[in-house]
Amino acid sequence: MTEIWRLSLAEQSLEAQSGRLSPVEIIAAALTRIESLDGLLDAVVTPMADAARAAAAVAETEIAAGRSLGPLHGLPVGLKDIFDVAGVLTAGGSKTAIDRVPKADAVSVAKLRAGGAIPIAKLTTHEFAHGGPSFDLPWPPARNPWNREHFTGGSSSGSGAAVAAGYVGAAMGSDTGGSIRGPAAFSGVAGFMPTYGLVSRAGVIPNSFTFDHCGPLAWTAADCALMLDALAGPCAVDPASAHAAPPMAAAGLGRSLKGLRVGLLRHFWEEDLTVAPETVAATERAAEALGSLGATVEVARIAPVQDWYDVKIVIAESELFNVHRRNLMTRPHDFGQDFLARSLGALLFTGQDYVAAQRRRRQLLAGMRPTYERFDVLLAPSAVGPAPRLDAHRTKTFWTKPSILTPFDVTAGPALSICSGFSPAGLPLGVQIVGRPFDDARVLAVGHALEASIAERQRRPEIAPGPRPSEPAPSMPAPEVTVSPAESRRIEAIAAAAGFPLDASLFGLIAEAAPYAWAMGRRLDRDFQYADEPMNVFVHRN
Repeated sequence: MTEIWRLSLAEQSLEAQSGRLSPVEIIAAALTRIESLDGLLDAVVTPMADAARAAAAVAETEIAAGRSLGPLHGLPVGLKDIFDVAGVLTAGGSKTAIDRVPKADAVSVAKLRAGGAIPIAKLTTHEFAHGGPSFDLPWPPARNPWNREHFTGGSSSGSGAAVAAGYVGAAMGSDTGGSIRGPAAFSGVAGFMPTYGLVSRAGVIPNSFTFDHCGPLAWTAADCALMLDALAGPCAVDPASAHAAPPMAAAGLGRSLKGLRVGLLRHFWEEDLTVAPETVAATERAAEALGSLGATVEVARIAPVQDWYDVKIVIAESELFNVHRRNLMTRPHDFGQDFLARSLGALLFTGQDYVAAQRRRRQLLAGMRPTYERFDVLLAPSAVGPAPRLDAHRTKTFWTKPSILTPFDVTAGPALSICSGFSPAGLPLGVQIVGRPFDDARVLAVGHALEASIAERQRRPEIAPGPRPSEPAPSMPAPEVTVSPAESRRIEAIAAAAGFPLDASLFGLIAEAAPYAWAMGRRLDRDFQYADEPMNVFVHRN
């Protein structure tokens, strides 16, 4: 029989529901996998082994008695460490929340439990679901199971690693600027960002109120569909909850792709961004595969990636700064450098910048209407290349290079990343399938069909248990400060007006970001018409 850790979530479900495998066996295999490998991968922050074993014993009895709660009953899942779990440390990877123990489960966690899933571990995240791989936090960053010297993507870094390494069949992540799809691409798994508001954010530490999406990472699109069916639905305590019926995604996975209209976003790599040749080739192959399955593939175009990125960064960093303002003002050095180097740039944004970004967002979404009418789904890479080395990370790139993933956080519709092949060095490549808001089931069905045509999709990372290597932690370089004396005085005045305690190290982080943050504000300063409303207007719902 196939080793349990190699089974997808859907395969585990079939085995558990048929009685060929018991939840006790599945949970035991998951815990053994974590114990043998996590010293090398650092994907787990807090294991919940005792509670998982107890829940598995109950699930085994219920399934045997014919009282199954659904396809997830008795199966282990992981939770990014921003999802509240009652009585379990949920620190968001930060020293500033090192003693934070919630009293209640997040709504999404409660829904998974109601469907019989068993949370088995809290998983590594970048600090408060933001920043990059940091070695100055209470927990080390997760390492890539395909090559532990490489990045897993962020910020759902532990979720990507845990699924790829076979700890769990699925894990919860969040996506504000690509934080589900990026780890999926780098870790060689499927990652699904549902339509904004379709899955509750209640009980999840916020990053950006405007852009936070909660969703699953799993081995396959079919696994993501099973998770979405358990998670989706209106939530009375989430102000952004969508009043939409759950999509019943798993039931629609076998739909034909004949007549599907696919828009290939070539300008992403031909004009907007520098994308590795192997990633471009894998995306082209994915487009050809969809054509062979009956789809019509044509070149599509949306606004340049930089336009979407400007909108997202100005809005999201402003909101993130407000979320953490008290601690940033009183104990800034308790945050990691990478988090500070991103979030402190928000000091440079004005109220004018924020409102302009919201008005520009409405324009961009209006511009998507003809695209949605012409195409059923869009296709693009889900990373600009294979996973980089951990020691190659530089925060400055956050400000200088727009993300290939962020446009679809701004559109707020569903987006799925699946493994599209491997680089010559054996690292995964990713392609993303994007849909209209609330067309989640179609996106998953297209991903499911495409996965079946990718022969390399069956590969799993082979990780040899062993002692942790002795290795120095990479250090972040000093900020590159290029501002003029007048701009330096401007930064000091802004910090003083905000009451922010500016020292030399914090000044350097802000000053490195300043030219790029100010440039975003200038690009958003458009000649808006009176009727160009901001995106965050109230809408009455019956």
